[in-house]
Amino acid sequence: MGSRKHNSAEQRKEANKTMYFAKLNDCPSSPRKMRLVANLVSGKNVETAMHILQHTPNYAAEKLGKLLKSALANWQQKNEGVRMEDSNLYIMEVKTDGGRSLKRVQPAPQGRAHRIKKRSNHVTVILGSRVKVEETEIVTK
Repeated sequence: MGSRKHNSAEQRKEANKTMYFAKLNDCPSSPRKMRLVANLVSGKNVETAMHILQHTPNYAAEKLGKLLKSALANWQQKNEGVRMEDSNLYIMEVKTDGGRSLKRVQPAPQGRAHRIKKRSNHVTVILGSRVKVEETEIVTK
């Protein structure tokens, strides 16, 4: 591996240490339906978002709630000994991209067939903290 590639890989690893996210691939609902629920919780505090998702009757809300719990578990893994209430976590970004589509055939009148696309999506939840960690500089003399 070249030095430039190695350096950029190291930078990416360092950036991922401070990034808290979870991904869900090939969720069997359309991206349009998932975006409706994702827009409800984007930018909200984690506790508020969990309450919203628990009381939203959509299938997408159930899947997004599980994904949010996974992102919280990832945050706890990287920040042992820090309380969630003190860090003031919020949902920084929710990305919903189209996944693969299953092509199916439905019978139609007069011997014809209509094509149906059963869509799926990929969802990524990124958490952020509204509390800035103050960096202390060590001065050596």
